[in-house]
Amino acid sequence: MTTADWADVDRYLVETLVGDEDSGALRANAEAGLPAIDVSPPQGKFLYLLGKSVRARRVLEIGTLGGYSTTWLARAVGKSGRVVTLEFEPLHAEVARENLDRAGVGDRVEIRVGAALDSLPELEAERPEPFDLVFIDADKVNNTNYVRWALRLTRPGSVIVVDNVVRNGAIADADSGDAAVRAGREVVEFIAAEPRLDGTVVQTVGGKGWDGFAYAVVIGDDD
Repeated sequence: MTTADWADVDRYLVETLVGDEDSGALRANAEAGLPAIDVSPPQGKFLYLLGKSVRARRVLEIGTLGGYSTTWLARAVGKSGRVVTLEFEPLHAEVARENLDRAGVGDRVEIRVGAALDSLPELEAERPEPFDLVFIDADKVNNTNYVRWALRLTRPGSVIVVDNVVRNGAIADADSGDAAVRAGREVVEFIAAEPRLDGTVVQTVGGKGWDGFAYAVVIGDDD
């Protein structure tokens, strides 16, 4: 199998299960010069289904980009739900706001602009209700820091997803000099060692190549 084959499968899945109603958002992102690093449409649908499965009403996203994944998460929480998404780049946040409003879910999404490690303490100081789902897809070197913060802002039963940890299989290379690979290994090992988390990694292939995400559940004293 080749990347082209995986892309063919993605196209089939979009045609049969996902739909392309948000393709305009991806075009808008490209036209604005945003990097083409959005989750794929099948992955976006997965996030939506995950949110529905855990009956998420409050979602925290770290890394908005152009709001493609945010749109899926906003649909999952429903009209009475809330998504708080953190984005470092003002241009990305501006494009995301336009995409979210166009999709009809802008009223349930709050975009906070700035470095996430500055925004997260501010968010915690507001004493928000715990988040049911946290999706982390930002600068990879801070993945472990973001998971630490996610633990402070969730509850037992909440789900934490960290995207892009497999890195074309490079996560298996303990001697890698790539900072993103080292960060992937670090966050997986942190999840393994943290008694408040139980997790795994799911490898993925598709039009974007070979990667995967870490999936962890916050556990309580009775688990």
